[in-house]
Amino acid sequence: MPELRKDPITSRWVIISTERGRRPHFLEMEPPHKSDGFCPFCPGNEDKTPPEVLAYRPNGGPPNSPGWSLRVVPNKFPALQIEGDLDRKGEGMYDKMRGIGAHEVIIENPDHLATISQLPEQKVEEILWAFRDRILDLKKDRRFRYILIFKNHGTAAGATLEHPHSQLIATPIVPKRVREEVDGAKEYFSYKERCIYCDIITQEREQGARLISENEDFVVIAPFAPRFPFETWILPKAHDSFYEDGQKREYVNLARSLRDTLLRIEKSLSHPPYNFIIHNTPFHENQRDSYHWHLEIMPKLTRVAGFEWGTGFYINPTPPEDSAKFMREIDLTP
Repeated sequence: MPELRKDPITSRWVIISTERGRRPHFLEMEPPHKSDGFCPFCPGNEDKTPPEVLAYRPNGGPPNSPGWSLRVVPNKFPALQIEGDLDRKGEGMYDKMRGIGAHEVIIENPDHLATISQLPEQKVEEILWAFRDRILDLKKDRRFRYILIFKNHGTAAGATLEHPHSQLIATPIVPKRVREEVDGAKEYFSYKERCIYCDIITQEREQGARLISENEDFVVIAPFAPRFPFETWILPKAHDSFYEDGQKREYVNLARSLRDTLLRIEKSLSHPPYNFIIHNTPFHENQRDSYHWHLEIMPKLTRVAGFEWGTGFYINPTPPEDSAKFMREIDLTP
């Protein structure tokens, strides 16, 4: 059983996950874009994954069989486990609880090599709807306080299988990084009575130097103080605290923004590994006025080393104004 332990100095929670340590060694060393060999995520291998919790089958068909356009399955080696009670307790001065949560894999499409940037916009939209469907289902569980949707693309970004997939982890606590964002936004709102993300969007659209692209519902920017070269944010123009509250048109335009942005990153940087994450409002919290959900994309172009780990400062060699200009000017013509 995994365990959650709290650092008493920083209040950061750590997952001690014994199941993750049992992953086959070959998965850790799997090279990127390897097209031969066995893949448990490919059609026909549905019995090699845990039973699906969600699947889109345009032509119908039984669960856990071919014919799907997207599947969601529990992670075979979960960081947290769904069964059990939290059993919060102390051990002297230390706090801990059972590692209860959900860890799921969103298998984005049947094609072993088709990344999001290569998919039609309708297929990208389908992935975004799957994110929404799983959030709405899991947030009914009162044990969970937060859900992080994330994607690791490429071995250097943490991917252990090459078949295009994203992941979801539901946690019984609000992660420290998220809490810092939510509290910072709340403090700004209490002082100015405005959402800080809405103000960022307004200023970046007016100034234009860090604006990469925009459509009817979303703006894509290089943030003012990025931790990493070519770090990119996608934000809804209309204030919205919860990703899962989006409407049909918004998911259509988010699919367009996400596909467009990943294509710009791939063309700009010769298909780098990257991570993307969706930062959403924690469950059961009234942050509708102050917090604004958003998606962050971080290409893996530099290494986090001793200075960064020791200080929390990030050294970024690329000004965001330069990266935004470079990405704006990329020709997306096939």
